[in-house]
Amino acid sequence: MSSQENTTHTPARRRGRGRLRAGAVGALLVLVMGLFTTAAGADRAATEPTEGPARFAPGFVHGRVAVDGGFVHYVRGGSGPALVFIHGWPETWWMWRKVMPELARDHTVIAIDLPGLGASSIPTGGFDKAAAARRVRQAVNRLGFTQVQLVGHDFGALIAYPYARDFPGEVTRLAVLETPLAGFGLEDLYGISWHFRFNMSPKPIPETIMDNDDVPTYLGMMFQFSKHPELIDRETYYAAYADPARRSAGYEYYRAFPADAENNKANASTRLPMPVLAMGGEFSFGPGVGASFSQVADDVRPVVVPDAGHYIPEENAPFLTDCAKLFFGATATTPDRAELAGCVR
Repeated sequence: MSSQENTTHTPARRRGRGRLRAGAVGALLVLVMGLFTTAAGADRAATEPTEGPARFAPGFVHGRVAVDGGFVHYVRGGSGPALVFIHGWPETWWMWRKVMPELARDHTVIAIDLPGLGASSIPTGGFDKAAAARRVRQAVNRLGFTQVQLVGHDFGALIAYPYARDFPGEVTRLAVLETPLAGFGLEDLYGISWHFRFNMSPKPIPETIMDNDDVPTYLGMMFQFSKHPELIDRETYYAAYADPARRSAGYEYYRAFPADAENNKANASTRLPMPVLAMGGEFSFGPGVGASFSQVADDVRPVVVPDAGHYIPEENAPFLTDCAKLFFGATATTPDRAELAGCVR
């Protein structure tokens, strides 16, 4: 809500919001302490452009590509087979910054902002994961790639799944990080964290409750689902979701979960033919990601990422990089440590 709207709160509502904030004092204190240990690179993120040469690493460029209903912002670098990264909530393409430069040595790395989030335009609909997958595919195709390898985190993985399922001839390998699949285990999480039901609430319930000044408190709580919150560039994501319209787009992705589950169950007989790397953090989903995707795919490689919670690409980027190089590499390579065994091509 705008600052002007805030001046019209009734006394009763102000008291209610005061009680809500009082209940979050503990989380806010944790957040404030964490601001002093924000990951290195936050200053660069604040000045990263949305078009032209990137600043986070040499050889990368920002651009926009038209899709149905608007455009998708992307960051691209390297050469070779296309490796497409799809982020989750509440993050943006920036979550992949630590793994992109090394993987760009052997791949054309493309990290996108999902429609409605980051620097992509906000569509009027199509937030179910099958529709979102079609938009992502359209962006990738228009960048000149019809054969890709996909990496998705959180609901980026929920979008990567229908991309691979509905266009199996275009996806050669798939990596899914830190989520069970809608219809095959995601629903079991609704009682574990209240944010699921909150984000899924009908419009405008979360839009009205969540003010701009609540963003660090709320997202700060989400980033505590990690082993190393100090490694997450939280300030960048607070800024990315400071726009109420982008927060609403994020809620729409959650509101589509029931439709996603129906779609996934209806199409589960179309099993994924490509290898699937299913990664869960040691302090988060662990082997549960593989157990979920094994219900829709025949060749699932479960991997537990050590010393990481939900935000694997930021908490343990070196492990993810090593694992991805093995899984997406041109030839099979013997890993140098046991925990990488599931990553072998």
